[in-house]
Amino acid sequence: MNDVLRQLQKIGIVPVVVINDAKDAKPLAEALIKGGLPCAEVTFRTDAAEESIKIISENFPEMFVGAGTVLTPEQADRAVAAGAKFIVSPGLNPKVVEHCIKKGYPVAPGTATPSEMEQAMSFGLDVVKFFPAENNGGLSYIKAVAAPYVGLKFMPTGGINATNVRDYLANDKILCCGGSWMVKGDLIKAGDFAKIEELTREAANIVKEVRG
Repeated sequence: MNDVLRQLQKIGIVPVVVINDAKDAKPLAEALIKGGLPCAEVTFRTDAAEESIKIISENFPEMFVGAGTVLTPEQADRAVAAGAKFIVSPGLNPKVVEHCIKKGYPVAPGTATPSEMEQAMSFGLDVVKFFPAENNGGLSYIKAVAAPYVGLKFMPTGGINATNVRDYLANDKILCCGGSWMVKGDLIKAGDFAKIEELTREAANIVKEVRG
């Protein structure tokens, strides 16, 4: 496991952010840092994503900002050029994984089945995204499927919230959890960064409570 993934494990919860206007990137990053989660997975599905990653990485070098919803090698290159420290994708696209490994980008592809998990491991990966987590059986599914894969860690995303995240974080197969409940789109759109900071602090406290 590389240093970036170890840092994500230490942080525990990765806010999954959709930014539609790059002007929101800086105050959003400030709210996450003040709240105690200096990390963000900026989904690469909006026109503002690339610029937002650049703004965050340039203004907050202590922030672990990555790119999510990366579907092509070209998107991975653009994300890293903008300052992304890690790449996350919703599924396992061999072309994207191979490209990231070749370039040295930390990557966590999305998986939902044992076959996909084994495919990820065949690339030498020891961390995969599990998506969409709750729809695919949640923590009970991870517990059931993970036993044969001793060295594999999971980043469950999808349906994770303040109520169920404790159980995930308490399991030793979980590297970290991706969640958007503290960075909901309506809060960003409304510019309610104080509320985002409050919810982020509550999430950070859950990590401390469970993992110490």
